[in-house]
Amino acid sequence: MDIKNLYKEIEAFSKETHGASNFHKDEVYVKGLAKGQYAPLSFLTKKIPEIKEPASLMAHGFVFDSYELTLEDDFQGWYETQFSRKLVLSVAKEIALLHLPNNKDIFAAIEKVHAGYQILRESQILLNGKNLPVQLGEWYAKCIFGLKQEKSTSQRGFDFFIKDKRVEVKIHWADQSSPKGVKIRKSLVELSDYCAVMYIAKNFMIREVCFLDSEFILRKFATKGHTVFLKDSDISQYFFSKSSKHLDKVANSTALLKYAAPNLAMNLAEYFSKDHT
Repeated sequence: MDIKNLYKEIEAFSKETHGASNFHKDEVYVKGLAKGQYAPLSFLTKKIPEIKEPASLMAHGFVFDSYELTLEDDFQGWYETQFSRKLVLSVAKEIALLHLPNNKDIFAAIEKVHAGYQILRESQILLNGKNLPVQLGEWYAKCIFGLKQEKSTSQRGFDFFIKDKRVEVKIHWADQSSPKGVKIRKSLVELSDYCAVMYIAKNFMIREVCFLDSEFILRKFATKGHTVFLKDSDISQYFFSKSSKHLDKVANSTALLKYAAPNLAMNLAEYFSKDHT
């Protein structure tokens, strides 16, 4: 199959509107070479004899993705312009997109990721099977609070201590918190003296930190079964960006300021000036 010809057909389809057709009923669309170019699979099967079903394109390296799970933010505008109708949720849920990945860029990215992971392993940041954000966040906590990391007697991996005080470290990786809050197992709170919640942004920088006494958590926050939910609305007053209550627990302010997101670093810079160190 000639891929160039395929892209030409997709481009040609996208140059015209098709409001009077039934192509809006298709559940599979093929992405073109340029942004904002798509064509229904049923249209392409009529134009290119080699294409009979999605497998025909997948055999040439195309990947099948649910529209809901993609980041193709231009598809909705294309669909509504092409077919003069809204892309309603019930229809969008059924749509899948076929696209040809840029394997050259992907391989290059994989090589960079591998090199990055190797550095993180050699720096003793990646130590077990936990995902990168969790292990990086735990390493941030270890550096910032001067935690002693000990191999756990359970299957949890590692336990953290400030002198003889046990610290439960919880990592939350997202640019904003869930409305339900950060979930912590009640049993782990009960076993610890402190709980440190590290909020890691998607770019892996620290967007917020919260350090709380475990007794305070058990006394103040309701539990649901075996889980404690720490909602932002309940604990934001204790965030490092707003409260200095537990800033004295910071053993390495340089690490905190270095790995903090700009907004957090600016809020903390004055406290950790020479007058406070």
